[in-house]
Amino acid sequence: MMQIRCGTVTFNEIEAIIFDKDGTLENSFNFLRELAQKRSRLVDAQIPGIGEPLLMAFGLLDADLDPKGLMAVGSRRENIIATAAYIAETGRSWAESLEIAEKAFSEADRYLHRTPDTAPLFPGTRELLQQLKTAGVKLGILSADSTPGVEKFVGRFELGEYFDLVMGIDPGDPFKPDPALFERMCDRLGVKPQSALMIGDSALDMEMGRKAGSAGTVAMMWQQTGSFDQADVAIASWEEMRVVFTT
Repeated sequence: MMQIRCGTVTFNEIEAIIFDKDGTLENSFNFLRELAQKRSRLVDAQIPGIGEPLLMAFGLLDADLDPKGLMAVGSRRENIIATAAYIAETGRSWAESLEIAEKAFSEADRYLHRTPDTAPLFPGTRELLQQLKTAGVKLGILSADSTPGVEKFVGRFELGEYFDLVMGIDPGDPFKPDPALFERMCDRLGVKPQSALMIGDSALDMEMGRKAGSAGTVAMMWQQTGSFDQADVAIASWEEMRVVFTT
């Protein structure tokens, strides 16, 4: 029988593992911090004085990115909506506020690009994926990033051979922690939620996995302290996770 051991917790009869991307597989904290700062400056150039409140809304405090904040765990659409809400408070119409926010986000994208240097894989990620794939575990990514953004991540690091399915939050999709996302992922992978693990770095990932009836939730604590109440176990590196075969 194959087991997945994460720290002190063992999960049995696991057919699939679903990973979050940002903060779990990809060390994107520095990139996201710079992206938030650029977006804020671009909006502030049009509406002076809004920059600092936006940074706080994004989850930046003293130039540090809160791993539990909007920028780190929210989808692009959620960030745009939050930005537009701050703009609307200045008296602009909602349509104008959305337009300003969307243009600022697009402009920021032209300045900043994810690369293996600006957003590298966390140590041991490729080795872990290889181990799991060799063991016959189905692997997927379920990210707050868009599906094209997740696909670019997989292509950038040449990880296509490891993942059976990747999904992001696209227009019309619900947001995390809606369990429908996890359930859809499992359905497309051909497994039941009860035989799939959810691994992520936010409380939203843990809540989503719990609500969907997953086999377990694993909190990845690369750059965080404290604990997740809804996680079955928390680990600080991929060395704490391994496949074990028993007789």
